[in-house]
Amino acid sequence: MTSNFLTLNPSKTEFLLIGLPQQLTKLTHTHLTLSDNNKISVAPSARNLGITFDSNLSFKQHIGYLSRSCFYHIRNLRRIRSTLDFDTARIIAASLVHSKLNYCNSLYYNLPVSQINRLQMIQNSLARAVTNTPKFYHITPVLKSLHWLKIQQRIEYKIISLTFTALQNHEPRYIAAKLNIRPNGSTRSSSFVTLQRPSVKLETGKRSLSFAAPFLCNALPNILRQPAAIPQSGPLHLTRSSFHR
Repeated sequence: MTSNFLTLNPSKTEFLLIGLPQQLTKLTHTHLTLSDNNKISVAPSARNLGITFDSNLSFKQHIGYLSRSCFYHIRNLRRIRSTLDFDTARIIAASLVHSKLNYCNSLYYNLPVSQINRLQMIQNSLARAVTNTPKFYHITPVLKSLHWLKIQQRIEYKIISLTFTALQNHEPRYIAAKLNIRPNGSTRSSSFVTLQRPSVKLETGKRSLSFAAPFLCNALPNILRQPAAIPQSGPLHLTRSSFHR
């Protein structure tokens, strides 16, 4: 920044340390010292592209913000529901609430069940508002009637969709670089598209895309993993039905 005649504004700069709780407790210097001796202290959380990241990547604070925003729209939808037809109510629900639940939802993969349940409560409440379903009525048939995947299924679907796009087009490169296809072998199962899964030492490593994508895609039925002609060079091309859900 100095070589480009730029100055860092400490009041507009956030410094976030990310790690396991036991790792963070070992740190003694939790600030950055700039060349002009200004110091930036570590922040408990930081917001980037609409997502609030915390030091443990638990997303508790972000899910809290998301919950308040979504329930605000759900309450307003309930107030005007009697004046709306079913299709209009469903469109409003998708645009105001489901869009928030789907945004960057691959980050929620392998979060604790308690956090996923918080997100599921939002969707359940939204489904009841759209269909005028009583509070204590079983919600699964309602979600099926709306053709809505549950939160965990949406998270997995997003990761599989990103993986399929990266394999098809080799774009975006930062995702395609994380995917490695296992070479064909002599066994029957090796004739299907199989991604190599890296070994991880920590449980948090299972939340990474390089681990989650092979874990989810390799578990798909074989009929969805049949490759079309694989070119000698360039991106991998799969059949239209591959990874389709």
